[in-house]
Amino acid sequence: MSFPPKAAKQRDLRWALDVLFSTFEDALKGKLSPERKNGRILKVILYGSQARGTAVRDLKSGYVSDYDLLVVVNGEEFTEVVDYWEEAEDRFGRRFLTDPTRHPIQIIVHSLADVNDQLARGRYFFMDIVREGIVLYEAEGHPFVEPRPLSPEMAHEEAQGYFDEWLPDAQYFFQLAQQGIFDGQLKHAAFLMHQATERLYHCTLLVLTLYTPKLHDIEVLRRRAEKLDPRLIVAWPRDTRRARRFFQKLKRAYVEARYSKHYEIATEELTWLAERVKVLEGIVRTICEERLAG
Repeated sequence: MSFPPKAAKQRDLRWALDVLFSTFEDALKGKLSPERKNGRILKVILYGSQARGTAVRDLKSGYVSDYDLLVVVNGEEFTEVVDYWEEAEDRFGRRFLTDPTRHPIQIIVHSLADVNDQLARGRYFFMDIVREGIVLYEAEGHPFVEPRPLSPEMAHEEAQGYFDEWLPDAQYFFQLAQQGIFDGQLKHAAFLMHQATERLYHCTLLVLTLYTPKLHDIEVLRRRAEKLDPRLIVAWPRDTRRARRFFQKLKRAYVEARYSKHYEIATEELTWLAERVKVLEGIVRTICEERLAG
C-alpha cells in the first residue's frame, strides 16, 4: 500500500477544481432561462480517506482510494448530473482509464439547502464531511448550519428500517435473477442481478451512514461502500482481466440489458456473477448486523 505524494495530490486536486468550474460554466452557457444561468458553486470539500490521510493504493487487490469531493451549489436544479456534471464525470473517468494507477475522482453534488437539511437531521455522512473534510473552495456568505446529532435510539431505529427494507429487496431480485438464468432469459437475469447488487450497496451505505447517493452505477456504489468497510473488497476480485470484465458487464446491464439488442451475456458469466453477489450478500449482512447490534 502507498500514499499519494503531497505535491501530486495538490496537482490532482487543482486539476479537479479546474475541471469542475470550467465544465459547470460551459453547462450554464447552454441554458436558455436566466434562472438556469445563475448557478454557482458555493463549496468544494475533499472528504473521506484522502482528507483523513489514510488513502491507499493496493496493487495486489487493485483497490485504489478515490478523491471524494462534495460539490455544494446554490440551487437544487443545479445538482442534475446529466444537465451540469456529466462532462466533469466523463473527464474524471477518462483520466483514470488512461492511467489506472491514479487515484480516481468521484463527486457528489448537493444544494446548500439540502446539505443544511441533512445536517439538521443528524445524517452521519454529512456531519463527518463537515467535521473531517478539507475545504478546497468556499464562496463567502454561505455557511453550513450547526449539525444536530440524532439520538442513538433514533439513529438505530432508522438504520434498522433501512436494513429491513433493502436487504429483502436485494434477496428478492437475486432470486428473480436465478430464475431468469434457469429460464434462459439471460438479459433479464443480468438486469435483475444488477438490481440485487445495487440494493446490497444501498443497504450498506444507509445502515452505516443513513445516506446513499441517488445512483445506479454499481461501480461507484461499490467504491463508496468499500471505503466504509474494506471487508467488502473481496466480494469482487480485481486481479484478473476476466473478473474485471464480468463486473463491467454487470455494470452495463442496468441500461444495456434492457435497451440494447447488442448486449450479450453467457450463462457462465451469470453463474460467476451470482456466486460473487451471494458472497457480497453475506458480507453486507454481517456488516449491517454488527452495526445494528453495536
